Amino acid sequence: MRLAVPELVIFVGIQAAGKTTYYREHLAATHVHVSKDLIKASNRDAKQMQMIEAGLKEGKSVVVDNTNPTPDVRAPLIALGHRLGARVVACWFEAIVKDAVARNRAREGKARVPDVAIYVTARKLVPPTIEEGFDEVRVIAPIHEADGG
Repeated sequence: MRLAVPELVIFVGIQAAGKTTYYREHLAATHVHVSKDLIKASNRDAKQMQMIEAGLKEGKSVVVDNTNPTPDVRAPLIALGHRLGARVVACWFEAIVKDAVARNRAREGKARVPDVAIYVTARKLVPPTIEEGFDEVRVIAPIHEADGG
């Protein structure tokens, strides 16, 4: 009997694209949730890497729930996942900027980001590819406000 290989799932998408909601609805029962938004440490990047490593070393699947907009940002995550024997998967959240801005404006407190942050992330966003080192790229369709998203 072959043991299941843990997954390192790296979310890619602008703020308010539905990443955390997708995690809660589809992966919360099976994957550890790692998000810089939840890390209070001064060096969030290092703490995030430690949390990912700890989860994978325990044989757990892990989700990295950040915007992860560029190959340069994703490269160390992909390398860590492969080094620890995980199957590395990108979840590319295709999002419509105006819809994300509208969803963001409905958020309260720390969950809400300045609109400009969404526009800046959208401008630098590079869709993930297999060539970066992902074992799989899953495309998550945009949430449309008409869908109740």
